[in-house]
Amino acid sequence: MAAQRRVAVTGLGLVSPFGGDLADFFARLCAQESAVTHLRTDDKPSPLALPMVLCQHFDAAAAIGKPLAALTDRFAQLGLSAAFTAWEDAGLSRSAGGQDRSDWGVAWGTALGGAHFSEKIYRDLWQEGRDRVAPLSVLLGMNNAANAHISIQLGLGGVSVSHSVACASSAISIGEAFRRVRSGEATVMVCGGSDVPQSYGVMRAWEALRVLAPGDEHSSPSACRPFSCERRGLVLGEGAAALVLEDWDHALARGAAIHGEMVGFGATCDHSHLVRPEVAGQARALRAALADASLAPEEVDYVNAHGTATTEGDPTEVAALREVFAGHAVQLAVSSTKALHGHMLGAAGAIEAVITVLSLRDGVAVGTAQLEGHIDAACEGVDHVTTTRRDLPLKTALSSSFAFGGSNAVLAFRAAST
Repeated sequence: MAAQRRVAVTGLGLVSPFGGDLADFFARLCAQESAVTHLRTDDKPSPLALPMVLCQHFDAAAAIGKPLAALTDRFAQLGLSAAFTAWEDAGLSRSAGGQDRSDWGVAWGTALGGAHFSEKIYRDLWQEGRDRVAPLSVLLGMNNAANAHISIQLGLGGVSVSHSVACASSAISIGEAFRRVRSGEATVMVCGGSDVPQSYGVMRAWEALRVLAPGDEHSSPSACRPFSCERRGLVLGEGAAALVLEDWDHALARGAAIHGEMVGFGATCDHSHLVRPEVAGQARALRAALADASLAPEEVDYVNAHGTATTEGDPTEVAALREVFAGHAVQLAVSSTKALHGHMLGAAGAIEAVITVLSLRDGVAVGTAQLEGHIDAACEGVDHVTTTRRDLPLKTALSSSFAFGGSNAVLAFRAAST
């Protein structure tokens, strides 16, 4: 059996809801600046008002070019922009220039895919009374549009695959990309995810579940309050994030800067309920990631939690951490960055993986906003990083994503070292 390869994180990219670059995004999170705003829509049949995270500064034509923007739905546009940024950050060129990229690939995650464009088709047909839709409608709406275009634009001849696993979509995509690089099947993998949940039907569907924070315009920036006794539900957000995972020796040979190392991946299913999370399933995923990374519980310094601010989800996640980390749990730094950037559904695992790598690289854990003095008793037992950033000598960290359908995914990272 061939020896497993080390996996370097050489590229990071995202589309920031703040409108700036990666450094600006992380600095704003560390400063506890919220991207949550108030979205009001007058769509028929009734208006809707919700706290939301939007990439309001994103210009698709400027980011990826007019021709490509015309061929893609917004979720793919966001994804392409994040992937291109990560690719550039990795020091790689768009043109292969004779380089063999036959085993370089893409693994992308999305929960909704082209739902935004699909809703437009239905509006055109049923509301506007049109009898034809755009000739490229199938290509614009397909869920694998993002990874397909990334492969084409970057000349990647290896696997090109999309994962749709609700809120664990991009975490699964990163985990599967990691396995391919570690096994030697791929030299380089672009992975991540993108989603756009602000179509009217999607927002109404989530509202019907009664898990969204209420649409109070005055409290929108603090609407998402993970682990708090005052939490009132999650806040949806659009966005995209990408990582470039690369064979460690290949990265060193080309002189690439290495942000961090991915060392493990664990995935399980609760197999018990579609929407009610289970401690046992999450604990199995945590243990699987630790085993895959050859990490003892006490070696983990920080967990970027799924932490959606729902009534059932937060206590379940903390209970799983307490079970797996036992006596070390009280020393385990834990925070949920969703308090600031919202829940980006299929992109959540990717943006939180990027944040986790940056936390390890810079030695800082982003605090859970609005949590100081308000921790729910059911969420106690871990070392919550509250309100302000905490500078720590971080060496290893986990990023967790737990999805409807009972799918659980945990990613393990280590600070870069040779």
